[in-house]
Amino acid sequence: METIIEVNNVSKAFKDKKAVDGVSIQVEKGSIVALLGPNGAGKTTTMLMMLGLLKPTSGSIKLFGQEPGSTAASQRIGAMLQEVSVMDRLKVKELIELFRSYYPNPADTDYLKRVSGLQDRDMNRYAEKLSGGQKRSLSYALALSGDPDLLFFDEPTVGLDITARREFWKNVKELAASGKTILFSTHYLQEADDVAHRIILFNQGKLVADGTPQEIKSRLLKRSVSFIPLMPEQELNLKLNEMDFADNHMQVDGRVVLTTDNTDHVLESIFRHQWKVRDIQIDSGSLDEAFEQLTVHEKESIL
Repeated sequence: METIIEVNNVSKAFKDKKAVDGVSIQVEKGSIVALLGPNGAGKTTTMLMMLGLLKPTSGSIKLFGQEPGSTAASQRIGAMLQEVSVMDRLKVKELIELFRSYYPNPADTDYLKRVSGLQDRDMNRYAEKLSGGQKRSLSYALALSGDPDLLFFDEPTVGLDITARREFWKNVKELAASGKTILFSTHYLQEADDVAHRIILFNQGKLVADGTPQEIKSRLLKRSVSFIPLMPEQELNLKLNEMDFADNHMQVDGRVVLTTDNTDHVLESIFRHQWKVRDIQIDSGSLDEAFEQLTVHEKESIL
């Protein structure tokens, strides 16, 4: 598969502080990749270096085999940054046409209106008069103006309502399915879990996890089997103490919760010994918990 982004042992220092420390990443064509991490973790700095807006202190970055910021690379990328700023006294339609003029094969204007959610009445408004959500929609249209092969989104859904968010991610999936590559950062972990093919997690300037959402969760999180017991407490405690595959157990709101690395063995034991229980549930944990383990508690890398 074609490699679109190559980041090789890149570091970025501001005075005596390393914002990014020895990061290496490869991103393949058609993938949706989420960059996650707490504030100051290095994800936005890494994205800005990929865009050519910052220069690495050391290491190298290539987009389509070209230097970031070069004409050959810039004509194939689009970007929607977290801070949305627009030119004063230009109408929305004028801004879109201006951005389209920068590219050899721009996207169709009607397509940009449709995917961004901009209305006909918006096109004749001055850009600085738009609401926060409308400015983000305009920023999205501008990012797509050149029909780019690679898209960068920094916190793209801030300020969007639920419906607009849903439409945005639906369109992102369609873009990836058509062969375009998407790299985005977000503080909404559920978005990354739902949309990303791959998650790259930063902490203190370093890459601390890289994999699919399911891989990250399954490697880090204890799973649990829970149920409502239908047997006397003494009998229940005896069975729990004989359980070989559960690390520990507790009772929460009338449910018995067993934490384990192997839910299959726990279920097999319950059924084989005919435990009197009902409403069995399996919980594999959430991306929020994995994020907390890797950043707050600084667990070791799972690369």
